[in-house]
Amino acid sequence: MAFPGLQHVALTVSDLDRSTRWYAALFGAEPVLDEDEEGGRFHHTVFALDGGMLFGLHTHQGRESGEPFSEERTGLDHVGFAVGSHAELEQWAQKLTELGIAHEGVKKAHYGSGVSFRDPDNIALEFFTGPE
Repeated sequence: MAFPGLQHVALTVSDLDRSTRWYAALFGAEPVLDEDEEGGRFHHTVFALDGGMLFGLHTHQGRESGEPFSEERTGLDHVGFAVGSHAELEQWAQKLTELGIAHEGVKKAHYGSGVSFRDPDNIALEFFTGPE
């Protein structure tokens, strides 16, 4: 039996309105879902990305730690978005610049190339493509 691919990613954010606006600009799309979870433990805003992937933003009704994200704590290191080519990676770097999102341009390694950036909560994100 093959191991299944990722279907969704959900991030806890400190300010849902701010993060929703930021990710809507990044994705070029509005959320497809914005509601409280049935049990009332969290609220989620969800974006539908290409390929059937869902990307969610969660707030836990004020129970968030309030600490900024750090990849040096146990848990999430970063979220990587797949792009199809180095040329597409360059286009995403340009789009980040146009959106005013700080990044250090395309970084190359023997295993692929990426553009790293951070969301309003300092969560590490990356556009990545394999070696060409």
